[in-house]
Amino acid sequence: MTIDVYADIACPWCYVGRARLKQALRQRPALDATLRWRPFQLQPDLSPEGRDFRDVLEQKFGDWSRVERMFDRIRTLGDEMGLTFDFDAIEVAPNTADAHRLVLWAQDRDGTAAADAMATALFRAYFSEGRNVSAPDVLADCAGETGLDRDAARTLLDGDDHADDVRESQQQAQRRGITGVPCYVFDDAHAVTGAQPTETFVEALDAATPTSSQQ
Repeated sequence: MTIDVYADIACPWCYVGRARLKQALRQRPALDATLRWRPFQLQPDLSPEGRDFRDVLEQKFGDWSRVERMFDRIRTLGDEMGLTFDFDAIEVAPNTADAHRLVLWAQDRDGTAAADAMATALFRAYFSEGRNVSAPDVLADCAGETGLDRDAARTLLDGDDHADDVRESQQQAQRRGITGVPCYVFDDAHAVTGAQPTETFVEALDAATPTSSQQ
């Protein structure tokens, strides 16, 4: 089974959703599933270096107390999944185009498992450590931390490889009617939108696989 993962590095729900999907997959150990990264930028028009984190959220949500309530809810969900969200450490709301390029590069170079590891490292760098994942050096460091060649990653970021792929993925999502993330498409047939409970992902896996693969 191939699961297309439409997600954005700057989306906390995508981080939670990934953890819940992985938890569901652990409940179906006989299932041979491949997670394929599909870039989706929630804010593609941000400047390449990103913008002030608080300014962006206040512009989007208006009331900072509303933002803090959302943070509290996400932290609670993160605790349940073993994920750390340190929103106080985040200073920059990133443009994630280069982060997506890096994940696609890892996927092209070493396969979907490397892409999943790269995406996870970027989620952790941003949400748990407050690092600026718009910055090329930070992105290259994250690549090195996953075991990829840091210098090769930095060279990639200096060019425009996979930039067209990022844009095409965004357009493909629109053609599929995907307007928000996370969204998971199972073998081009079944879709789950949002950071749904683990049980919902298990049901989606079962719907897309023969009964013999569900044990």
